[in-house]
Amino acid sequence: MPTTATDVQNVRTQQRRRRPSSARRDEDAPIIPILARKVREVEAKAQRGKLGPTNRVKFQVIAFLVREERARVKADTEITDAVRAELLKRLDGVATILAKTAARDTSLIQLLEVDQATSPVAKRMRRDWLLESGAELPPDELIITDVAPAVAPVVPAALAERQVVPPQVEARRDANPFLAPDLELRAPVSSARRRLDGWELMGPLYKAFETGAGGGSATMELPPVPEFDRLSPKGLEVMPHQSRFLEAVRAGHRSFLLADEPGLGKTAESVLAASVADAYPLLAVVPNVVKMNWAREVERWTPQRRATVIHGDGDAIDAFADIFIVNYEVLDRHLSWLGSIGLKGMVVDEAHFIKNLTSQRSQNVLALAARIREQVRNPLLLALTGTPLINDVEDFDAIWRFLGWTNGEKPGPLLMERLDATGLTPADKSFYPEAREAVISMGIVRRRKTDVAKDLPDKLIADLPVELDDDYGRSIRQAERELGARLAEKYRRIVESRSHRALEPGEIDEDIVRLVAHGELEDAKAAPAGSENVFTMVRRIGQAKALLAADYAVQLQRSVGKVVFFAKHIDVMDAAEAHFAAAGLRTVSLRGDQTAQARQQAVDAFNNDPAVAVAVCSLTAAGVGVNMQASSNVVLSELSWTAAEQTQAIDRVHRIGQDEPVTAWRIIAAHTIDTKIAELIDSKQGLAARALDGEAVDPQSSDSVQMSALMHLLRQALGA
Repeated sequence: MPTTATDVQNVRTQQRRRRPSSARRDEDAPIIPILARKVREVEAKAQRGKLGPTNRVKFQVIAFLVREERARVKADTEITDAVRAELLKRLDGVATILAKTAARDTSLIQLLEVDQATSPVAKRMRRDWLLESGAELPPDELIITDVAPAVAPVVPAALAERQVVPPQVEARRDANPFLAPDLELRAPVSSARRRLDGWELMGPLYKAFETGAGGGSATMELPPVPEFDRLSPKGLEVMPHQSRFLEAVRAGHRSFLLADEPGLGKTAESVLAASVADAYPLLAVVPNVVKMNWAREVERWTPQRRATVIHGDGDAIDAFADIFIVNYEVLDRHLSWLGSIGLKGMVVDEAHFIKNLTSQRSQNVLALAARIREQVRNPLLLALTGTPLINDVEDFDAIWRFLGWTNGEKPGPLLMERLDATGLTPADKSFYPEAREAVISMGIVRRRKTDVAKDLPDKLIADLPVELDDDYGRSIRQAERELGARLAEKYRRIVESRSHRALEPGEIDEDIVRLVAHGELEDAKAAPAGSENVFTMVRRIGQAKALLAADYAVQLQRSVGKVVFFAKHIDVMDAAEAHFAAAGLRTVSLRGDQTAQARQQAVDAFNNDPAVAVAVCSLTAAGVGVNMQASSNVVLSELSWTAAEQTQAIDRVHRIGQDEPVTAWRIIAAHTIDTKIAELIDSKQGLAARALDGEAVDPQSSDSVQMSALMHLLRQALGA
């Protein structure tokens, strides 16, 4: 859309008021001080590794203006040779900083090409700087026309050959070959000009957040807690802060950056939001480590809905499900059919994963979101992340694009309308707090544990099931089946040797089950190294989970700060520490072979040094006598054999003096004995509580977790 002469006059008037005194002191080249200031801003961002899209455009504009100004100075016959030499020297200084910046990020070099096309954003930036310097520009440089964005295909050519269509999806299409049209898409879109149409706004929007303009929490105004809980299934209860978010969905809001801290129930909120908005079919794009947890949360909170998890080529999916759950790594194979089945909503979990706009996974997510907006006028779009900003405020860029708030170059129609309603421009200092509030009102919700502490239990154990779907994981499940078969064979031999009573079909003799399990447990304790038994199996599960657990701890740390990471075995601790180091996190370690002095130094560093991000602790060596209240989040990468050991580990942070509710994230390998062990640990805790309360105790409560786990494997093998 072109900029009118009236708009340009307003721009020129406002910016002349703001012209710095340095511009008045440089009558021969007033643009140079502006370029010097801008190039320092870009250099500072590059040094911190925060060179986002806006600063890349800024780099390009500085380079073009340096080139133009150098040619002008050389051709100016009205200045002396001494002045010319001084001006060229100053321009060389700007060019030198540009070169050093490009050396840090070589992708900037292509922006220096003479024939590099400039975007409307770059043209506006160049115009605004020249107007700030007092230059009189010809009309053709004042009027800048936006180029209609090219519509990118959902499936790029490079991925076309990788596309798969699961057989069940074909069945769904055959059952309903026509998508119901969304007639609201025909609603006319206003084409009226707005006062801010001629301004470059993305830079000011980022600046408004970078400076925290206006202060206050970045949370939109939410409705009050409803009088009645109309959403929770039987046995569950939505917390007040979750209810307020869901009431906003009920009121018609459909796009959110849900940036609550981990442990506040973002997954449950998203599942219930889809139900409130009737946004089915819904796509959830999630990290692999939480894929199984998503399926479990759908079943818990909306049991009337069906969820299906997409693995590999999706041969086993339920194409008639309401919710499709896919991890980032396999999304590229399923773009074609996901873009054509009529999705009405999309959730992106750990949305900071898409911050790199050049990555294929970011492009996949954005292309699918764009297709959904083409098909549905007001789809449900949720970006979930406790860490929307990792390196720079421009990390917002991809998330805002996903939500449809901006297109990367300028705000979308709704955000532009809210910015225009302020009556201000970026030339006004008061524009920035108003702009920040306008973006927040689009759907940013950020709550911390301390904000909603009264809603939370003082200690929460949150299970995160993970799927071990590689060859190593499959070998573990095969070993479990073989162990179960071995136990079943022993059981059958004993049953066949008895002559006094025959068992009814399907009947299991629990005394023999206990006898076989006890014998296996004793054999395992005495077994030589390298033999396959319940202890080596659980250790292998811990090794298989190590990197998944460490990766989750990295994401958690970026959101909530310090994290305590517990493991049972040294090799798991070593693998986790290597992963943390590769992620740039500083750690301390608490192990059994440390002296008391070394251990205390590690604890003090964790509690007092802001640079220490993670404490990697042995579940047995650091489970007692250690105080780590600097964190309120614990990751249990391996399960203990006793409930007491787990409790002791969590109580390193859950103790007198802790100001925040504590969350323990328990990483559990789905479809393995790990799941049963977690269940047994919880039952032991429940039994202890009942015993202390004077209630009756199950006669089997004296069985160890190992014994109970083996009995479970045997019953499973017998088909019970």
